Amino acid sequence: MEKNVLVTENTANPAPLGLMGFGMTTILLNIHNAGFFPMDAMILGMGIFFGGMAQVIAGMMEFKKNNTFGTTAFTSYGFFWLALVALNVMPAVGLGAAPSSLSMAAFLFMWGLFTFFMFIATLRISKALQVVFGTLAILFFLLAAGNFTGSTAILTFAGYEGILCGFTAIYAAMGQVINESYGKEILPLGVIGEH
Repeated sequence: MEKNVLVTENTANPAPLGLMGFGMTTILLNIHNAGFFPMDAMILGMGIFFGGMAQVIAGMMEFKKNNTFGTTAFTSYGFFWLALVALNVMPAVGLGAAPSSLSMAAFLFMWGLFTFFMFIATLRISKALQVVFGTLAILFFLLAAGNFTGSTAILTFAGYEGILCGFTAIYAAMGQVINESYGKEILPLGVIGEH
């Protein structure tokens, strides 16, 4: 008769990597949306590597940890960033027409809808993630509305709201890193329960 063997998971927490990739890239893009500098290779490079690839890697690491929420969130938003870069780069190299305001509104609305449902899941995870996903859903819907209406005022406001969203993700990331490093809660995250 074989004994049951208890396997202990001892891999690192990938969430801070994913949250930092999302947070830093979101801040930089939304500084652009707020009107401080044009879209350039700095934002596109961050979108490919830290917003895109780092989040996809974090999502695959969450898969190993059996975390459906983390896998879905980081993999999806990583590919969001890669898609957003492609929407900016592909027309410049002759691979399709640049997206219209209406098609960008549809793209951003769908991401807002996805994010709203992910926000519902955060109600069982932590207050910190509720703020991240709540502000992100608002950001996507503002950007969709700004593209749909052509309102630069809405898009500028969305930029400022997006900067706030990015900083909430950085807080959630660094809260996890600092709390794990000290073995106690230094930065409150409002953890609700195991997921």
